[in-house]
Amino acid sequence: MADGLRYGEKAIKEVRLEVWENPCPDRDYLIELSFPEFSCLCPRSGYPDYATIRINYIPDRYIVELKSLKLYLNSFRDRYISHEAATNRIYDDLQKVLKPRFIEVIGDFNPRGNLKTIIRVSSKGRTP
Repeated sequence: MADGLRYGEKAIKEVRLEVWENPCPDRDYLIELSFPEFSCLCPRSGYPDYATIRINYIPDRYIVELKSLKLYLNSFRDRYISHEAATNRIYDDLQKVLKPRFIEVIGDFNPRGNLKTIIRVSSKGRTP
């Protein structure tokens, strides 16, 4: 820990979304991912927000490498970002690296102040 970071903190800090070649590029198939331990910080209050992030996509040439995705999603835990901005950022970053045939990102945030928020961002004009 010469730099003061534990190995997990260092991995999160240095994360890049990685992709693999799609093993079945000639076929449409849906990949459904769920990350139930997502957290970020409210940009107004600084209180933590918790959510389940769901990612559904039909790959084209690439699929996301799961460990890099886990570390990427964990990188939001100390970030001051709204529910809407977090969900849209995840969508944008995955869209950029995967260029999938279809993608949908759902931020299903735990209630705060007795109000539940679900943010859904998906490819225009496409549904799985």
